[in-house]
Order: sequence, then C-alpha cells, then structure tokens
Amino acid sequence: MYSRESDNGSGVRYEIEYQLLDDYGGLRWVEDRGRWFADADGKPEVAVGVLRAIDQRRVRDDRLVRLSTYDELTGLLNRVRLKGELADVVVQARAPSAFLLLAIDNLARINDSYGFDVGDEVIVGVAERLRGLSRRADALGRYSGNKFGVALRNCSPERLSIIAERLLASVRDQVIQTSRGPVAITMSGGCVSLPFHAQTVEAALAHAEEALMSAKQMHRDSYVVYTPSREREKTRQRNIDIADELISALNDRRICLAYQPIFSSQSGEVEIYECLIRLMREDGSIIAAGNFVPIAEKLGLIGLLDYRVMELAIETLRARPDVKLALNVSGRTTSDRMWLDGLVAQLRADLSLAARLTVEITETVAIQDIAETADFVSQLRDLGCLIAIDDFGAGYTSFRNLRALDVDLVKIDGSFVQNLLENRDNQFFVKTLVELAHNFNLPTVAEWVSNADEVAMLRDLGVEYLQGFYLGEPQLTLPEQTAQSTARA
Repeated sequence: MYSRESDNGSGVRYEIEYQLLDDYGGLRWVEDRGRWFADADGKPEVAVGVLRAIDQRRVRDDRLVRLSTYDELTGLLNRVRLKGELADVVVQARAPSAFLLLAIDNLARINDSYGFDVGDEVIVGVAERLRGLSRRADALGRYSGNKFGVALRNCSPERLSIIAERLLASVRDQVIQTSRGPVAITMSGGCVSLPFHAQTVEAALAHAEEALMSAKQMHRDSYVVYTPSREREKTRQRNIDIADELISALNDRRICLAYQPIFSSQSGEVEIYECLIRLMREDGSIIAAGNFVPIAEKLGLIGLLDYRVMELAIETLRARPDVKLALNVSGRTTSDRMWLDGLVAQLRADLSLAARLTVEITETVAIQDIAETADFVSQLRDLGCLIAIDDFGAGYTSFRNLRALDVDLVKIDGSFVQNLLENRDNQFFVKTLVELAHNFNLPTVAEWVSNADEVAMLRDLGVEYLQGFYLGEPQLTLPEQTAQSTARA
C-alpha cells in the first residue's frame, strides 16, 4: 500500500473499491474503508477496516454511466456523446471529414400500423445495419427518435456520396424482421462536408438538418449533400427579420384588419365583410398577409396571429352592430383550445355577436382530420357562429364530408373563377359544384371575381355571393353606411 500521507500514530484513513474472487469463482465488487497503520520505518504495515459488498451499486452506477454515453434502445452513442464526437471531428479535422444525418422514412406510419413495439424493433434493426457498415474510426449515434448521425473521419466530398448511398441501400435492399413479420424500410439523408461547409458543431448539425429536409421534400429514400446558397441565406435572414417584426407588431398592437366586401349576386348589396390580416410597420406602411403569414406558419407564430385577428373581429362587431364579419383560421387553430376558449370568453358578454360572425376553414385543413374539424365546428355552432369552407375545390373533400362538418357556406376556390369566361372546364366545375351545393341547401361564394362578364355568368350559374378586387378591394376601415355599398355591375 502506498500513500502520500504519513501515520502520526492514529493511522491514516483510506477508502478504495476493488474486486475479489469469491468461493464460486466469481468476481465481487467490495468497498474497503478503514485506517492503515505504519511500521517503525513509516511504511504501511497493518490495515483495519470494513469490507462491504457493493455489486448492486456498481451495476447501477455502470448503468448510469452507460446511459450517459449510449442510447438505451440501440446501444449506439446517444445524442450528447455523438455531438461530442462530432466536435472532435470538427476540431481535429486535419483531413476532409463529413457528417451524415439519416432519418427513417414514415416511422410514424409504422407505429400507427404495427404498434410502437414494432417501431422500436425497426429502429434497432436499422441501427444494426448502420453499425455493420461503419468504420472503427467513425462515430455512429442515435440523434433523435427516428434519426441517426454518423461522423466520418477522413472522408472526402467525393467519397461522401458513395458512403451515403451505401448506407441507404443497406436499409432499402433488405426488409427488417420484426415480431409482426418483415417490414420494408427506407431512409433519407442529409450530408455536410467538414470543414468546407461547417466549422462548428452547430453549423454542421444545422446544415445536415437542412439537407435532410430537402431530401424528404424531394422524395423519400434519397439524400442531399449540403451546398451553400447565398439566395437561401438571404431568404433565411428575411424570414428572421419578418419573424422579429411580427413579434414586435404583436407587442405594439400593430396587427390590424382589412375588410373586403362580399356582395349578394342578386341585390348587389354587401352581405358580409371578410377580415384579412395586415401588418402595419412603424413607419405606417402596410404589409399584406401573403408577405408574412406563410412565414408565421412555418415558424409557429400563426396561432398568435389568429388569436389577435379574432380579438380585432370581435371588437369590430361590438363597435358596428350593422355589419357581419368572416374570419379565416389556420390549421393549427382548429386544434387550439386556447383560441376557442378565448372566443367563448369574448362572446360570453354578448352572444348576439356570434350570429354575425362566420368562421372560415380552408378545405385542405378540414380534410386533414375530419373528426377533429367536426368537433371544432360543432363547438363554434353551439356558440351561434356560422361556418364556411374556404377554397373549395383545392382539395378532395366530398359533399358527404361537408354535411358531416355541418357547414353553412361554401366558398369556391378562386382558381376556378379565374379565366372563367374562356375556360370551359372551370365553367363545368363551377356549374356542377353550385348544383350539388344547392341540393344540400348550401349557398356558394365565388372568389377572385375580376370583371362584369364574370359577375353575370356567376349570377346565371346560381352563385349567391361574389367577392373580388373588381367588386371591392380590402380597406382598413369600414364604410359608414354598409347598406349603401353596392356591387359594380
């Protein structure tokens, strides 16, 4: 026994852990705690202490250490450890290296079809395939639920594509055997060369994610190698600027409404106004919805905008008892309990407002989850609101679904009204849709009406309501006497 401490007569405390061979030939972990005493020369001579079996604690500690390093399901490196290995590759990249981010395609559908236990078996099977092709110098880990990362040392840009295709083929070419039978799997990949296109871990992960997204948008079972794009960076910076401006506008109450009239095709008078969102800049200029709503949807800000539009619409209904309003809601809002609770709270003081409010749901949103949309519609109708299906014809909704949703109004997608006079297919579609709608006692609205001849044709086809810039452009204020507003002939 060696110690830097010396015995002054009372002994020196020690605490060590080691393994002993038991009577059955097995190894047992013990904790040895006590004091040692020195001989006349000051060297350790006698130790007095207590041995305690700590096998269970060592097993627990080893498991915790393993969990801090490895993914429990696959045995691969976990996300934290993988990022650490990637950091080493980035820092020590004397030769060209690379990072691959691979994702199992449609894992959610596999979970729904076979169960999550089979989904786990698929993840394990894919991990084994990738492990079998990885070089010893490479770092392979599970990045997230369906994603795997591979940090490749000494990998040139030319070789990167070969490796990516080989890894995808290893999964594609042979089914994964599971307890429920064989399951065919494909993967998509995003690749980035190091250090050419990323000098930090954060940049490598971001570029790999971007390339992976591009591969999935292109088609499944493919990979994309990241390449810098000045235009893409400009777009990203523009998105960031618009997001900042959106947040600022929400905080400063600079989100406002523009009101576009919807006319009766028979009387020519305004029946209702559609509320269109606008953003007022600090200099007073106005930004139309098309310039920021798609970005808000992409960045998860659309719920905040929908809520503000609802508040503004209710304020207008209170201030103007002579008008009816329609407002659009996004797909996110149909499942947003906070938005619905907010509407209930706004209407509770005066439920008569609900009779003058129409909520528009786009067809593509409605068909994503008919049951969920039907529940949303039912709650709105219980309040007394009317429901319209917007952009009808852009998706594949049947009239049976319209009846299931119990809507009050159908708005024909503007693309079928555009060039209506010259396009016989559009004429046939509008005529058929109007006839079917009438069979279900549903009035129709034609959007994008652009001239007097279209007004006449749509009126003859039986369309009840008309909307478009020709008839009335969106305005930031409502006219004083809405009853005097009439459509252009």
